[in-house]
Parts: sequence; C-alpha cells; structure tokens
Amino acid sequence: MSEPSLSRRAFLASTGLAALAAPSLARAGAVWAAAAAKVGAPAPAFSAVATSGKTVSLADYAGKIVVLEWTNHECPYVRKHYETSNMQALQKEATGQGVVWLSVISSAPGEQGYVSPAQANELTQSRGAAPTAVLLDPKGTVGRMYGATNTPHMYVIDEAGILRYAGAIDDRPTTRTSDVQGAHNYVRAALHAVAAGQPVPAPVTHAYGCTVKYAA
Repeated sequence: MSEPSLSRRAFLASTGLAALAAPSLARAGAVWAAAAAKVGAPAPAFSAVATSGKTVSLADYAGKIVVLEWTNHECPYVRKHYETSNMQALQKEATGQGVVWLSVISSAPGEQGYVSPAQANELTQSRGAAPTAVLLDPKGTVGRMYGATNTPHMYVIDEAGILRYAGAIDDRPTTRTSDVQGAHNYVRAALHAVAAGQPVPAPVTHAYGCTVKYAA
C-alpha cells in the first residue's frame, strides 16, 4: 500500500487515528474510513454483549464517566501493563471513584486475542483485573465505530456523553515493563481533568501497541 497523501495524513492527525506504520495502515484503513468517534463530540452510542451474557449499552451509564479499553491479552504491549499490574491499578483507582470501565475485545474468531466469555472471565480473575464489564466485539462493530486501531487503545467519555480523550495509555510506546514506572499516564490525567470539569491537557494522542485483530 502506498503512503497516505498529505490530505489523508492531515485527516488522520486531526482525528487522532494516525498510523504507526504502513502495515498498520493496510490493515486498519477501513477502520479509519468508518470511524465516527471524535474528541469533543458525543461518543457514538453502542451495545455489546458482556461476558456475563448481558447486553451492555453506553446509554446504561448516562451521567457517569466511562473509560473504554481495547485489549488483547496476547499482545506484548497489553501484557506490559497487566504483568506490572499497571492496568489493574488504574482500573481499581477509576472504578473506586465511580468511573465505569469497559474492557473491549474486538479480536475476530481465529485471530490473536480472541476469547470465549469463560476465557475472558478467567483472564479477569487470574490477572486481578477490575473492569466494570468485559465486552465481546468479535465482529468489530464497536471497535470500528470508535476507530480503535491498537491494543491498548483508550477512550474517556464524560458524564454528558462527550468523548474527551482518545489515544495511548501513556507516553512510553514500548513493551518494556521497566518503562511503566515514570511514564506519564494520559488516561489518569484525562480522568482527573474530566472529574474536575477542566479541559483534558492532551485530548488526543497516538495509540501504540498491536493492531486490533478485526475480522477481514
């Protein structure tokens, strides 16, 4: 695939969905084209089935701050944050303050990171994770709606349903566990700003990690 044009690059930069590399562009081009989520605008409404079997809708959490976390347990970038308990600590910190945390798995059947509801629940338990719910999105409907390109890819929605942050979890785009300590956590900063009714300091950053393993 050829490099994107300048106008294409400008579009990607403005939406915060810029590619990390040409191969990622080839796989995720359709995702960007269909993405409706835009920071500063209402977060796209969605419904998805949780591992409990219950259908969960964004509308269920009206009036609450919501975090969306795209995840793939086999991705080394995701493992970095779970093996150090960095993600779990952030989940517990957020949910302890009344924030709703939804972990979303958009891996398609047969692709890296795909799990059954039982497997997802076992992962949550074994890792000591604390999301409000884990949502299964094997057709990639929700992922494409938000333009999620990487795992982890993080989003913060405020109480009014406005998307306030989209991008990376922090400023250390590596798989090194040692880089967790001392990293600037964009999600934590966004949550603090939203809770205080202040502008998010960096509302859009480039998500890093493995590409989301969408269905072809």
